Amino acid sequence: MKKRMLLFTLLGLPMLSLGQENGSLCVKANTGRAGVFVDGKYLGPAANFRVARTYSVPAGDHDVKLADPRYEELTTKVTIRTGKKTTIHETLKELAPAKPPFGRLRTESTDKFAAVYVNDKYMGHADEFSNFAQGLLLNPGEYNVKIVPATGSPVAQTVKIEADKTVVVK
Repeated sequence: MKKRMLLFTLLGLPMLSLGQENGSLCVKANTGRAGVFVDGKYLGPAANFRVARTYSVPAGDHDVKLADPRYEELTTKVTIRTGKKTTIHETLKELAPAKPPFGRLRTESTDKFAAVYVNDKYMGHADEFSNFAQGLLLNPGEYNVKIVPATGSPVAQTVKIEADKTVVVK
């Protein structure tokens, strides 16, 4: 019985260590709505309600990209240590604001932190553009819009934005 228990214990150790090979990443940026990408994979916004979010990331060296349509993208390298929290502080450089006329793009998704891309450029997460008082202002024209939830299938749609009108992508 002791041999079986020892064998079970030894066999179970690798499984326990698998869950402990991650560390966490916390991003503090001057724009909390910046999307956090680790090795090209979208994790979510840097902050919500001015509170920095923390993401579980495999231990090791990673490329971290911060993207917000109002700022220049920023890429940096970070080393995540097993079981440790790594915090990075970044300041993104503001871009010149777009000029009118504008139409409005709204999004609806069951995943409020689903990434929203317009012409393959990250624009924010679905909840930022989800109600009548919100929306992404775009100049008139045709755009490829993609909503990518953390789980489930992405939604892709080509839309035509017209001045002073709203288009909803679900």
